[in-house]
Amino acid sequence: MEEGNQVDAQVSMATLKAFNLCVLQLGRLARDNGSSRFIDEGLQAFRSLVPFASAWWGEMSASGGNIPPRSWMHGRIDLPESFAFEWHKGADADTFSHNTLSQPGVVVRESGYDDLDEGVSAFARRHDLLHAMCITFELPESGLMFFVCLYRGQHELAFDEGEAGLFSAFCDHLLQLWRFQVQDMIRFDTVNGASDFGVARLDGSLLYIGASLCAAIQHELPRWSGSTLPLEVVAQLAKAPCVMRLGRCALTLTPNGDHVILSLETLSRGVVLAPRERTAAMLFAAGHSYKEIAKILVLSPATVRTYLRNCYVQLGVKSKVELGSALRSPAANPLVKSE
Repeated sequence: MEEGNQVDAQVSMATLKAFNLCVLQLGRLARDNGSSRFIDEGLQAFRSLVPFASAWWGEMSASGGNIPPRSWMHGRIDLPESFAFEWHKGADADTFSHNTLSQPGVVVRESGYDDLDEGVSAFARRHDLLHAMCITFELPESGLMFFVCLYRGQHELAFDEGEAGLFSAFCDHLLQLWRFQVQDMIRFDTVNGASDFGVARLDGSLLYIGASLCAAIQHELPRWSGSTLPLEVVAQLAKAPCVMRLGRCALTLTPNGDHVILSLETLSRGVVLAPRERTAAMLFAAGHSYKEIAKILVLSPATVRTYLRNCYVQLGVKSKVELGSALRSPAANPLVKSE
């Protein structure tokens, strides 16, 4: 009996050591690789601890009324590019997704095809998703849910309770580091939220998106299905920094290394700012210095000061905090004039 306990203790210590190494590797990925492939490479590191055949993750809106759940930003490992599009067709009948979305922070596991809706079962069989393990988290600053799903096929064992515990603990770290990266890039105050922001690669693929920005894009471009920005927006990414019209909103595009930050503001009658004035004001309110703004916009610091002085006068503000509030206020947001 004592010998058996020693073996169990050794196994537990080995698992703990492997988990610690996995988390340390996750921290290095966050530092060295930034946001671009962080979740993908983080899950690949976790794969050595808890093997899986395929994975899917991203941001999702929960079902409500007659509206089924929908994935707006997603990534995948060893799944086809069409995976999310196919899933959306039967999302409303996917009880597994409903279960996990209704229990944020809880690992939900499921095995088998027989109890599934016919369409969902066909989808799961087509992609060999016999065993599934998923966790979702609320993203108050986004207005969406963050999810990670792992899958195993018919020739593999189901995920067990121990693996579920490791998955839960790992995803806590994964989510926190991903959120820190997004916060650092957008420079937003988590209290005020970032529902009207997005982060995209230059090819248009999304790393983060808020619910308000999702709604604005879909309202103007209803055929948009998420994950990659619409072609109309992608065409403007290389021109950043710039401002484009999106219905009754202004979409400010600001370069940030290999990414572009998207910021949505509702247009209203009143103050009129030139596109570069607005962009300079948004960058300044987000925490950038005169020199940083000058470098981003390819302007002299003196010109940036002139732009900001004009913004302060036109908006009637006296501080950076008031400037940020004025730029976000539906009642006081500026129209954008052409230059």
